[in-house]
Amino acid sequence: MTRSIVLPLWLFALVAALAAWSVLDRVLVPSVRWFLRQRTNRVIEEINTRLHIEIQPFKLTKRQVLIDRLVYDPRVMEAVDAHAREHGMPREVVVARVERYAREIVPAFNAYLYFRIGYWAGRRIARLLYRVRLGYSDEEGLAGIERGATVVFVMNHRSNMDYVLVGYLAAKRAALSYAVGEWARIWPLQTLIRAMGAYFIRRNSGDELYRRVLERYVHMATANGVTQAVYPEGGLSRDGRLRPPKLGILDYLVRSWDPHGERDLVFIPVGINYDRTLEDRTLLLDLDREAPRPGPLGTVANTFRFVGHNLWLAARSRWHRFGYACVNFGSPFSMRAYCAGRGVDFRALTREERFARVEELGRELMEAVGATVPVLPVSVMATVFTRAPGRGFSELELKAEVHRLIGELEGAGARIYVPRRDLDYAVAVGLRMLTLRRLVDDAEGVYSARPEELPLLRYYANSIAHLVPRPAAVPVPTLVGAGAAVPTPS
Repeated sequence: MTRSIVLPLWLFALVAALAAWSVLDRVLVPSVRWFLRQRTNRVIEEINTRLHIEIQPFKLTKRQVLIDRLVYDPRVMEAVDAHAREHGMPREVVVARVERYAREIVPAFNAYLYFRIGYWAGRRIARLLYRVRLGYSDEEGLAGIERGATVVFVMNHRSNMDYVLVGYLAAKRAALSYAVGEWARIWPLQTLIRAMGAYFIRRNSGDELYRRVLERYVHMATANGVTQAVYPEGGLSRDGRLRPPKLGILDYLVRSWDPHGERDLVFIPVGINYDRTLEDRTLLLDLDREAPRPGPLGTVANTFRFVGHNLWLAARSRWHRFGYACVNFGSPFSMRAYCAGRGVDFRALTREERFARVEELGRELMEAVGATVPVLPVSVMATVFTRAPGRGFSELELKAEVHRLIGELEGAGARIYVPRRDLDYAVAVGLRMLTLRRLVDDAEGVYSARPEELPLLRYYANSIAHLVPRPAAVPVPTLVGAGAAVPTPS
């Protein structure tokens, strides 16, 4: 009974590894999961007492449960059967494909990560890069949103910083579930973004089966009160102007929504603007089809060059933040009131009628978003310089032009953010940003736009171009006789 048993070293190492794995799997992992679950539950209880819009149970449901619900949704199953018949494919193969789509779309929301880590990181990053400001918020309207309503934040899209900025500023109101494009589907970024509650979408996908799965997920989230954030433009503005809305996600939101159900559907227009957009030159490059494009290595090199340049400036105490970043929250837009006022139920419309109505709704929402976009110092200064691209301005002349433009914008009802409520300071801040970036030359106190930088100046002027009133039409004279002219009768 006391005989020794000799084991090879490799076998002993294998047995020890299996024993350690068993202890980890049966003892430590359940304990860690219990500890993390308790921490997460405490965070949810605490956060729900402070949020204006509570986290809905749907968002806290296990991801695998949501995937199963989506895969076996009756309408998804109808699409599976139709696809299998049309393409002569085994039904099991089509179901497996649908499950891949569902795993790609469905998020894995983690409240602790969102509010403890994500909020902290978003706040630090946003404040490191910009002077972050909440310009305007319709507090009375937001407070009047019906309890339990499904809220959708509808925003213009100027930068990938939009996700960070709005998520940070809206964190006291709600946990946002973003619709994120394919750009973010890279490891490990996609895991982090999914844990923050975002769901991925393939823009412009021609796959009918995929579109049906995405539509049903959006319906599930909307029907269960998940607070969402969408960009109707579908992507970043390339020239700085507001883009016409793409109607896919908007159609999914209203297609199966019941205007007489227990939940209202409320859109909140959100306007975003920056004194400097990090991707500005890259976005403008996309407009020039003949310009050479950097490959993946070139893109990485440009990124490191940009970061290195700013670190070098910081090391010499010459680095400045990228100006102001401002967000405005507009007045809520109730779909229940909208449908009642127009006598429309999107579920009862034909395909053509529904598309026409959704297009009309999209235009109204984008107009509301456009009216909410904040006017910032750089956008004002850029507008002044692009109105007279060859002219030189003294500082006094610039102030006079800015005062005139601000008067036009105020008359049009624009939301203007004036730092420190001092218009002279706003002029100085905007001018400093443009001269530091060498978009404007300073020749002994006379400022003029650099001709080669006019496209970039127009990009920033375009952010508020829709807010600037158009000049009244001047009657065209009609020639009478030999060179005489009289006004055309109105």
